[in-house]
Amino acid sequence: MTQPIASGCASVGHTGLTRPVLREIASLLKKLAKTGECDAIDLRSLPMSNEDRYELETALGRGEVHANVMVAGDSEVWETFYPGVWWVRHFGANHEIASETILITDVPDILKSDAEDIKRAAVRLDADLIEKEQGTEKTSDRENAHE
Repeated sequence: MTQPIASGCASVGHTGLTRPVLREIASLLKKLAKTGECDAIDLRSLPMSNEDRYELETALGRGEVHANVMVAGDSEVWETFYPGVWWVRHFGANHEIASETILITDVPDILKSDAEDIKRAAVRLDADLIEKEQGTEKTSDRENAHE
C-alpha cells in the first residue's frame, strides 16, 4: 500500500485513535446491517497522524471493488475487506489528500449514476444504435447494387 501525501494530519507517531475508529466502524456496520441506515466518518476531522491512517487502512484492507473517479478533481474509492465499509479519498492540488471519509453504505453515492445522466444516456445510446443500423443498411444496399 502506498502512502499518499497527506495534509492536515497530526504530526508524527500513533495517537491511539485507530482502535476507537475501528470500533465505531464496527458499530455503524452493525447498524447498517440491522436498519439499512448509512453513516460516515470524516477522518480529516480527527487528530489522526499519517501512521494512524496507514494503520487503519491496513486493518480495514481492500476488498473487490476499487474505482478512480475524475469529477471535480481526482477521487479514489474502494470497498474495504468488510463489505459495506468504503474508503473515499479526494485529492486536491499537488495530489495532496483534500478529504478522506469512511462510508458505511451499500454503495457510495459518488459511484452511482445521476438519474438525469441516465436519461440522457438512454436517448444517446438509442440514437447511436439507429445511426449504426442506418449505416449498416446503406452499406448493404451498396453491396447489393454491385452484385
